[in-house]
Amino acid sequence: MALPSLSLVIGGAASGKSDFAESLVLKAGQVPLYIATAQVFDAEMAAKVDAHKEARGEGWVTIEAPIDVAGALQMAESGQPVLIDCATLWLTNLILGEHDVETATDGLIMAVRAHGGPVVIVTNEVGYGIVPENALSRRFRTSQGQLNQRLAAEADLVVTVIAGLPLALKGQLP
Repeated sequence: MALPSLSLVIGGAASGKSDFAESLVLKAGQVPLYIATAQVFDAEMAAKVDAHKEARGEGWVTIEAPIDVAGALQMAESGQPVLIDCATLWLTNLILGEHDVETATDGLIMAVRAHGGPVVIVTNEVGYGIVPENALSRRFRTSQGQLNQRLAAEADLVVTVIAGLPLALKGQLP
């Protein structure tokens, strides 16, 4: 079974979603492109990024794109499998940088449609917790839910990962 043009992998923190998403992209059998959205501001985040790189191993092309994910996706070769990890950090970067989230999301969806190859996007589910106490956190939570809904509506495969176990919410696991 070939990967669909868009797969969304959603889960909580440290749920195994990135590992599962990487395994999906590797099923395409070509050199994958990894679009990294994280920004490194401290030693803890640097260690996390290094651990992800080491776990992925060789054979990945990486583009760091904390804001312009659509532009990075347009740099991919036609048909090249792409992993975007993760939409949650990207959204955080957009909000904190005071970018227009809706316009950026529209651009990302258009870039996915134009790519012509499989794209897997990792995102967090943040809606299971309590209502945050401050306005920025509430805005982020709402924006994350809206982003996830837009991506899920566009995707042919939506998988949630809990405790390392994938469960297809939409489509069939390959």
